[in-house]
Amino acid sequence: MSEKKTLTVTLVKSVAGTRQTHRDTVRGLGLRKINSSRVLEDTPAVRGMINKVSYLVKVL
Repeated sequence: MSEKKTLTVTLVKSVAGTRQTHRDTVRGLGLRKINSSRVLEDTPAVRGMINKVSYLVKVL
């Protein structure tokens, strides 16, 4: 069995003043405050969400 690939996503910029859809996407990734991080499964859906708000998050 192979392990599932994961991504660590960190919110590095405030969502204040951004589009509502981008704020919703950040919440959908499970991020609340600046510097909050989540370890997420590497799926096409998560990749798309990260691409949409790439200017707000950092991926490790």
